[in-house]
Amino acid sequence: MKLFFKIFLWFLVAVTLLFFVIIFISRAFQMQPAFNRWQRSAKHQLVFYKKTTEQINSGSGDEGMFEFLTRLKANGSIRDVALYEADGNRIFGDGTQDYSEVIGQSRAANDAEIVAREDEPAMGAVPVALSNGRSGFLIIQWEPPRIPSLFFDSWVGLMRLAGLLASAVLVCALLAAYLTSPIRKLRRATQRLAAGELDTRVKPQLPRRRDELADLARDFDEMAERIESLITSQQRLSRDVSHELRSPLARMNVALELAKRRSGPELQPLLQRIEGESERLNEMISRILTLSKLESGAFDEFRGERLDLTELVRDVAADADFEAKAKGKGVDMVWADKFSMVGNEDLLRSAIENVVRNAVRYTDEGTRVRVSVIAENGTAKIQVGDRGGGVPETELKNLFIPFYRLGEARDRKTGGTGLGLAIARRAIVAHKGEIGARNVSGGLEVEITLNNSENGDSAA
Repeated sequence: MKLFFKIFLWFLVAVTLLFFVIIFISRAFQMQPAFNRWQRSAKHQLVFYKKTTEQINSGSGDEGMFEFLTRLKANGSIRDVALYEADGNRIFGDGTQDYSEVIGQSRAANDAEIVAREDEPAMGAVPVALSNGRSGFLIIQWEPPRIPSLFFDSWVGLMRLAGLLASAVLVCALLAAYLTSPIRKLRRATQRLAAGELDTRVKPQLPRRRDELADLARDFDEMAERIESLITSQQRLSRDVSHELRSPLARMNVALELAKRRSGPELQPLLQRIEGESERLNEMISRILTLSKLESGAFDEFRGERLDLTELVRDVAADADFEAKAKGKGVDMVWADKFSMVGNEDLLRSAIENVVRNAVRYTDEGTRVRVSVIAENGTAKIQVGDRGGGVPETELKNLFIPFYRLGEARDRKTGGTGLGLAIARRAIVAHKGEIGARNVSGGLEVEITLNNSENGDSAA
């Protein structure tokens, strides 16, 4: 799960939990004080109704008292009214309710008493003195007291609840986005830096932040600046050293030619060995200069033109097959969809040649390298597979690093410099393409993907 959704959900759960805890605590602490206030008010009402009943009974007799109790029962908040004599005989009321508990409490206290339970009607009883020396108890029954619900008692409450939840979701989303935005920017910057954009910086994108993420961005920028400085220095050193080596190497070749003319037959094998090493060194210097130029982004001289990629690959495969025959190997063009694109022919030829020659170098003797061009939807995939046993899976990503070698023994045998695939990668990247390698069928397959800038000119 993405960090944004994790932070968002945790904030939302925390806010929702806090919301309901506050409601619970508020109702818990609100209920008891409200109930106590209601009880005091109910007792005052009982005493008031008692005095009024006694006065009306004294002045108007039982008829006036019954009329008053009837009007009192019609009160909206009162559910029932009853009047009992001290011996338990009912004087007024329908007699369907059992008031013995509240009457007993009032008799024991000789005062007004209230009996109230949750979700049940509340009952109150108070002693009254009637005319002719009679005594009794006035009973009042109320609707159960309750605290109005904030949300669930009407559609207005539900709208209120929906508004609160929507606000919580919005605030949590904004907060999660605020916290994860620098991380997303750091991730994109890391990807650009890994892709070779060494001038990538993050801190300018976070001008107002002063937290730990801003410190992390600052540390990233310092790291990127240091890496850029080191790689630039390394590239400049490689380029300068290569340039400086060419002059003494040229003079050494001239001296070598003179030595071959003046030396006897016994020195010819040594001189030929020196000449071979000199040619290998000259090739390496040339490759280093090409790689430096590609890595520096100097692509102006590589402005492209429309070319037939399929024919280009076919020519490279034919040349490599001619050279491979001397080593007991071969190169086959096993699939060739027609595809044209805009690109630099020399640069693409160099990249494809490096890949094909690398496959010829490492394929087993007596086997053949397979080359394919597969075109589909404006994209061409050039696949070059050998039968050399492949490479360890952990090493695949390192094959395109300059001067990277899998083993010294293998390099001495093949004479590789570790620059061919690195140059191929930079050349393909210069054409906005991709290159990768994978192990298939007992060998290594390198796949180059190129896009056509004008989709109408490619065909499969």
